[in-house]
Amino acid sequence: MALEADVKKAIIDEYATHPGDTGSPEVQVAILTRRIKDLTEHLKEHKHDHHSRRGLLLLV
Repeated sequence: MALEADVKKAIIDEYATHPGDTGSPEVQVAILTRRIKDLTEHLKEHKHDHHSRRGLLLLV
């Protein structure tokens, strides 16, 4: 499950330290945190989705 472009852009805009900043630790941690949160919510509804569960484990 990838983040939608508008959600990712909003996260980047919020945590960027300067314009065009996509690689700073703050931005990367915020994006990873959102992906982990989204996958966790997905797995609460789809308990047998083992592919997504593995993806979550790789992120963590």
